[in-house]
Amino acid sequence: MGNGSSVMRANTISSISAVCLKESGVIKYFTVLFGVSGIPQICVSQPSCSACLRSPGCAWCKHKDFLKSGESTERRCDTAESLRTRGCEQTDIINPQSELVFLKNNELSSDPDNVVQLKPQNLLFKLRVGVPQTFSVSFKRAEGYPIDLYYLMDLSFSMRDDLDTIKNLGQEILSTLKNVTNKVRIGFGSFVDKVALPYVSQVKDKKNNPCPSRLYTCQPAFSFQNILGLTQDVAEFKTRVSNQIISGNLDSPESGFDAIMQAAVCQGVIGWNNVTRILVYTSDDTFHIAGDGRLAGIFEPNDGKCHLNGSGFYDGTKYDYPSVGQLARVLAANNIQLIFAVTEDSVAAYKALSKLIPQSVLGVLKNDSSNVVQLILEAYSNLSSTILLEHHGAPSGLDVTYRSHCTPAEGDNTPWQRRGECMNVKLNQQVDFTVSLNISMSEGECLKEKKQFFLKLQGISETLKVSVETLCDCDCHDREQQSTHCNEKGTLNCGICSCDEDHLGQRCECEQPKDMISADSMDTTCRQDSSPLLCSGHGSCECGICVCQGTHRGDFCQCDDNSCDRHNNMLCSGNGQCDCGTCKCHANYTGSACDCSTLTDQCRTAGKLCNGQGTCQCNQCQCNNDFFGMSCSKIANACAKFLACVTCELANKESDGLKSNCSRPCGSVKPTWVEGPQEFPCREDTISYKVELFPDGNILVLYADLPRSVDKTYVIIGSSVSSIIFIGIAVILISWLMLEFHYRREYASFLKATETVVWKNIENPLFQDATTIVMNPIHIQED
Repeated sequence: MGNGSSVMRANTISSISAVCLKESGVIKYFTVLFGVSGIPQICVSQPSCSACLRSPGCAWCKHKDFLKSGESTERRCDTAESLRTRGCEQTDIINPQSELVFLKNNELSSDPDNVVQLKPQNLLFKLRVGVPQTFSVSFKRAEGYPIDLYYLMDLSFSMRDDLDTIKNLGQEILSTLKNVTNKVRIGFGSFVDKVALPYVSQVKDKKNNPCPSRLYTCQPAFSFQNILGLTQDVAEFKTRVSNQIISGNLDSPESGFDAIMQAAVCQGVIGWNNVTRILVYTSDDTFHIAGDGRLAGIFEPNDGKCHLNGSGFYDGTKYDYPSVGQLARVLAANNIQLIFAVTEDSVAAYKALSKLIPQSVLGVLKNDSSNVVQLILEAYSNLSSTILLEHHGAPSGLDVTYRSHCTPAEGDNTPWQRRGECMNVKLNQQVDFTVSLNISMSEGECLKEKKQFFLKLQGISETLKVSVETLCDCDCHDREQQSTHCNEKGTLNCGICSCDEDHLGQRCECEQPKDMISADSMDTTCRQDSSPLLCSGHGSCECGICVCQGTHRGDFCQCDDNSCDRHNNMLCSGNGQCDCGTCKCHANYTGSACDCSTLTDQCRTAGKLCNGQGTCQCNQCQCNNDFFGMSCSKIANACAKFLACVTCELANKESDGLKSNCSRPCGSVKPTWVEGPQEFPCREDTISYKVELFPDGNILVLYADLPRSVDKTYVIIGSSVSSIIFIGIAVILISWLMLEFHYRREYASFLKATETVVWKNIENPLFQDATTIVMNPIHIQED
């Protein structure tokens, strides 16, 4: 859209349903609306045009003859659609719509000469009270956006090895950051502590050389010193840092908060540009906080202003240390992102501090600061990947909520929050936010003049300016004094008459009695028995006389022949006439709704009402306890109720000795034994029984032996065991038969093979028969 202005008329009403209510004797109509946030809103009719415009979704009809005689002024205030339906012309309807005007809406751009990271840049809203309006905000971090990095270092004695490392890291820091952007500036500052006891020794020699050992030479302590403002000159950075000498103090905590405050508020001295601002804070110990200055007699709170002298030193002996809240506000106001680079021993304290300061991150520094370059790069990446959109300076009563769309896949399913928030945002990734503005109905007040507030991203200097004004004024262009419509006794404005002091009424037609000083006094004649409602809430009071509405009648509209009790959605059940809210019933009917018949024909059976077990009310049986049914002909829980009786009678039947008295469990009922086994509905052990109610009201109980049955448990167990045995035997037989068949087939194959074999007798040529020679030792061979 460029720099031009554009107007968008917003329509936020998604559904409407009309309802009516009574208030102060006047029938009011209201409309339930559902706006962009899905929050139900109520449009209630109001007696004046300006009040009507404060009710969401309501419009005002200014036509002077719109109302009928006796209608209240509130009837002019209704939805525009309803007013048109009732005959009000569109030209006579006052219904201003919310408007959104884009005053500046430049496209996102990474052009170094015209960087735009936030869109839009300037908006004007014209809002109706209670009607939310939404607009979209887009952010995309510009590629190669310049960076200002100010290195703030603790120069207490324990950081002496770190100082030697930092002297040679200027070029490396710049080279590393130039991988992100082509334009980087770097500055350097240092801090120790306030030059006062108990922080720094006041002994002259120790004050001039605060080193803990005479083997070292230290410079005097100081709260903060700006050594080098932001510059691109690496050689100058190395020279200035190389000239620095370590210092020292007495206690462990340092004046880091003083240094952060001065580095942030001394914009000109430090040389901050309108770019990405990063403050790197390095230390190996904790920090002093607001209130610690009292130990040195310093009671004046920190004023949050720049107090550097010509040499860049800050004298911290006048003001106390800043509070965490002060630092958070100053850093946010100056769009400075803070990186804590601290050693392992101090991580816990700075981790808690980082949670309290927006747009700050924490990195663990090696003891000699050798990893500071990598730490700065990682911390910058973490800061850049977190996008937080917030508002500042919004007027009272304006509710601002956000819906974040960090990725295209999220759509409109994200919840409404008090700020926009996206994490893990990559370079060149655009994120969008939907922002909702709503003038709260609970405040009930319009803005007296145009108000402005700002939306800004933490750590980003660009802002979105939002101007808001409310649409509450009615410009009807029909003002007429001593109008003929008002019988020349009042002023016509927006269709209604503002009567002179001595006249009252819709058209100033009523002359005010001398004994009545106001319209309220005249209204008392329209109230019945000091009722708070005019005309019983069913009409309007005109000149002290009730003009009733609808079916109401009477001097005070107290009678309504359509308000009697109903039954089956019928007035007086169709069995009577409604007279002033009371049913006059026909013959054979009674009750407030004539819904109770005095006849008894539906209750009578066999000459008795409800079988003698209940009473007949409105021609319906109301049964006694333990009986139910249309004629009370059924006994509730009959089996359980007569079990004790049947058990007692059975015991007496089987007993040859003394009989028990069964009158208590049985009452007047005498159970009857039935020969032979029977299957009755009620069962208990070996007996079965049933209970019947005769039409004359008498109860019959029959009981008998229960047919014996086989114990199914043994049948089931026996069947299971037999089945297992049978299956086992079958498996064994089948296995044996299969083995036998296999053996027979193998034997037959063997016999067949032997029949085909031909045996040949072949002598082994190497074989010689054995020769046995036996010599007799006694025999001597003769010559």
